Amino acid sequence: MQWRGRRQSSNIEDRRGRGGFGGGLGGGGGRIPIRTAGGGISGIIILLIVAFVFGINPLELLSGGTGAGPSSQQYETTDTGASDEMTQFVATVLAETEDTWNGIFQAEGQAYQEPRMVLFNNQVQSACGFASSATGPFYCPGDQRVYLDTSFFRELETKFGAAGDFAQAYVIAHEVGHHVQNLIGILPRYHEMRQGMSQEEANRMSVRVELQADCFAGVWAHFTDQKGLLESGDVEEALNAATQIGDDTLQRRSQGYVVPESFNHGTSQQRRDWFGRGHSSGRLSDCDTFNNPV
Repeated sequence: MQWRGRRQSSNIEDRRGRGGFGGGLGGGGGRIPIRTAGGGISGIIILLIVAFVFGINPLELLSGGTGAGPSSQQYETTDTGASDEMTQFVATVLAETEDTWNGIFQAEGQAYQEPRMVLFNNQVQSACGFASSATGPFYCPGDQRVYLDTSFFRELETKFGAAGDFAQAYVIAHEVGHHVQNLIGILPRYHEMRQGMSQEEANRMSVRVELQADCFAGVWAHFTDQKGLLESGDVEEALNAATQIGDDTLQRRSQGYVVPESFNHGTSQQRRDWFGRGHSSGRLSDCDTFNNPV
């Protein structure tokens, strides 16, 4: 991915080396509106999909997600701050997601609320509770933040065999995909519904939520590709990462057999397929994991 020399996001908090608390990052830059072929966010379509699936008034979804808005904290330099290459890479990828989603939302006359990304070492406190690096990257709808211990990228390469900068970019774009789900009301409704579900039912619904985030990551990759930023082999890196972190592949690696009813992210093939679908079309209407077989 050709990322060097491009705008870096201002929405990064660097909490590394500080026990997982405090921090914040600044910076700025313009945005490049991007429109999708055949309709941007397809706001009416997506809202109607959510309304049909969950039986709610689509107008209620325009108010966004649950939880607090982004913080106005400013950047504070740490020993592992914005000067290192990994931080620059993460900030650039986040900026590219901002450009894409701002453009998609603007095309439908809506405002995109940009998420913040928290970089941490070992452990972190979020509005969703305490987490360690073992949790892996995650999105917390309560504070609209993506949490990332960048050591996960080394593990992605060495433990899971998913090397490459676009494999890493896919991980970031997937978590930002959850933020988009939060804004359009899918995550809040899912968390509400799961209270009355059995574990197996919640797992099945979780798979659809996760695969949609994969598809949204593919939508981002579509426009990143259109901007000429992808290099030969980049899409294959993302598809390989999706393969390596599929539920079936992870279970075979860890225990030698699979338990399909425990899947909560999707199989390797499902994750590849839904990322590929988003990348091929660039349309959110093609990311309807709730009304289509997964």
